[in-house]
Amino acid sequence: MSESVPIRVFLVDDQQMVRAGFRMLIESQDDMTVVGEAGDGAEAVNLLKVTRADIVLMDVRMPRLDGVEATRSLGTMPDAPRVIVLTTFDLDEYAFAAIKAGAAAFLLKDAAPPDLLGAIRAVHAGDSVVAPSTTRRLLEHFANTMPDPAAPTPPAHARLAELTEREREVLVLVGRGMSNTEIASELFVAEATVKTHVSRLLAKTGSRDRVQLVVLAYESGLVGTQ
Repeated sequence: MSESVPIRVFLVDDQQMVRAGFRMLIESQDDMTVVGEAGDGAEAVNLLKVTRADIVLMDVRMPRLDGVEATRSLGTMPDAPRVIVLTTFDLDEYAFAAIKAGAAAFLLKDAAPPDLLGAIRAVHAGDSVVAPSTTRRLLEHFANTMPDPAAPTPPAHARLAELTEREREVLVLVGRGMSNTEIASELFVAEATVKTHVSRLLAKTGSRDRVQLVVLAYESGLVGTQ
């Protein structure tokens, strides 16, 4: 990322001190800048209609409009910013709902600064942060509320219809939280080949990013809690 084109970050949290801490961290980076902040989801949606941002750091539990609905609303905007959900709780159904609503990442608020900054850069580059154990545990925790694997729901099942056997294999491994490097090692193929399979999975299933592929793997029953 060129220093002349920093990553534009927007902060959404109902605690001013939390926003101040994130602002100090982000503004300390040469390749990032904070372009605005809001104290709740409704204010964030309104401000982001007139403020260009690349990444939104979104708290989920807020007054007026929570992070789930705010994330869903932002997703309908042209050139929508990508959302990183932040929560105090390791297993938080609000965070899970926000991921299903289109968020690209889930992190705890007490994540180490390098992890948060790395997530911002990764999501801005088009990746999704799904590897941390907290995200896997979150998905596994709620997997038992999803359809029985033997009878996947028609929408999820239909989205798998055009996949090749190898693409299904890759989807299962993505659903287990494995990185491209780990998948390449598991399947004895080149990492570039895995990237190609992931790109085809995104296109064939109509998924926006890697996080949505993880959710699809659970909803379709390809991956469960075993």
